[in-house]
Amino acid sequence: MTPHDANAFDYVIVGAGSAGCVLAHRLSASGRHRVLLLEAGGEDRSVWIHVPLGFGKLLTNPQVNWLYMSEPEPECGDRRTIQPRGKVLGGSSSINGLLYVRGQAEDYDRWRQLGNPGWSFADVLPYFRKAEDQQRGSSDFHGVNGPLAVSDTEAHPLCEAFLEAARQAGHVLNDDFNGETQEGFGY
Repeated sequence: MTPHDANAFDYVIVGAGSAGCVLAHRLSASGRHRVLLLEAGGEDRSVWIHVPLGFGKLLTNPQVNWLYMSEPEPECGDRRTIQPRGKVLGGSSSINGLLYVRGQAEDYDRWRQLGNPGWSFADVLPYFRKAEDQQRGSSDFHGVNGPLAVSDTEAHPLCEAFLEAARQAGHVLNDDFNGETQEGFGY
């Protein structure tokens, strides 16, 4: 690419969610590459995006949400459930109630088994770790100094009562859904 070729890009990234934004930044940070980052939605200026409980207002807002629905779910009396997917700078991370939860390790391993080398959980975990700035510090499952700030929520008496009820009912408590397992109840 020459400096006069204003319409050429080295990379085109579709979707300005967390992953797309981090990837665009990493590819363009050196100044050697031109990156085009495309996002169907606008900026994340809505007050409801920046208030933790505001996500309820975003579930039916077509300006920031694609408004996807599941197929009828037999386990839910054949009801369809809302499947929020962000249509805004920040993607689904901007409309998810400020939660950071990765996909399940088994899903990544299955993609690898289906013939997609480099997609097992062991393969993608280093990238998750590199993207994180985990408040708890570095561990086998978490990284620090990445562009995505990840922190724990403050304890709340109502949440604590719910978790105690789950424990008394025989359920496993989990204080880290991005750790070794995603099974259980927790914040």
